[in-house]
Amino acid sequence: MALDYEVYDLGNVALQRGATIRDCKMAYKTYGTLNPGQDNVIVYPTWFSGQHYENEWLIGAGKALDPTKYFIIIPNMLCNGLSSSPSNTPEPYNGPRFPQVTIYDNVRAQHRLLTEKFGIKRIRMVAGWSMAGLQAFHWGALYPDMVDVLAPFCGAARCSRHNFVFLEGVKAALTADAVWMEGWYTDKPARGLRAAARVFAGWGLSQSFYREQLDAKALGFSSLEDFLVGFWEGIILPRDANNLLAMLWTWQNGDISDNEIYKGDFKAALRAIKAKTYIMPSKTDLYFTPEDSEIEAANMPNAKFIPIPSVWGHFAGGPGLNPEDGAFLDSKLKELLAS
Repeated sequence: MALDYEVYDLGNVALQRGATIRDCKMAYKTYGTLNPGQDNVIVYPTWFSGQHYENEWLIGAGKALDPTKYFIIIPNMLCNGLSSSPSNTPEPYNGPRFPQVTIYDNVRAQHRLLTEKFGIKRIRMVAGWSMAGLQAFHWGALYPDMVDVLAPFCGAARCSRHNFVFLEGVKAALTADAVWMEGWYTDKPARGLRAAARVFAGWGLSQSFYREQLDAKALGFSSLEDFLVGFWEGIILPRDANNLLAMLWTWQNGDISDNEIYKGDFKAALRAIKAKTYIMPSKTDLYFTPEDSEIEAANMPNAKFIPIPSVWGHFAGGPGLNPEDGAFLDSKLKELLAS
């Protein structure tokens, strides 16, 4: 079967936390053509557990991410099953032995892909939902002179303490499965994956979403249980459990100031972002709250706080479930690209 993506060989990648991924691979897909001036580049990373094809809903002719105008690169995050991950790395670093990877590590690897493979020196925009928003903020802080505009939506510049606690619940549910075996499972820990999906279900969408019964009215599920199984368990069950846990660690340890450049000074890292930025939280997001986004915008020199007026919680930002949210997001991305 032909792959619909390419793989860049990064060689041995020394990670922020001290380990090394040997023969590290970054899977990526491009859309459109790099123009002669190399000034039409959009970087659009993947989200927690997502792969490039799950980003494609926001790309198309006439949309903000228009491949007839822009050269769009979707780098797959490390640990997502396509780039180097617990599930595809040979012994001895396979499964739960896979090294801890930070968002910083991901963005440094993506920078190598852009500069070494394509010779790109300037990025028009970095945009992304959820953990891709974490990556967008990192691009702005780590390479402030390279990025024109940033559009993190339903994301944050660091994982908040409340967000961290929520993710502890996901991890606890996943690893409570009897077949988990400390990550050395031989059978898929399906009960743990289903349990983790139900933890996500209470957080990914807002109270208003459930009150208004949009699981039935907008998405067509026949009952709440049908939605929990068909939608939430349907998302999580196909994923590899070790990959999910590795990415949960990456998420929990996401922080633009946690590196040798900013040495933990979060406000200094925010102040260093030169790119014009639209910070677009969902008004009802329980993962990355509007309050956190307001604090970020207030400490950045060129940022605008633009909440998405939605009851779809975190899923206002993707992956294309609610057409109204998609249209709002697309219009703001067009506005930002035109500025």
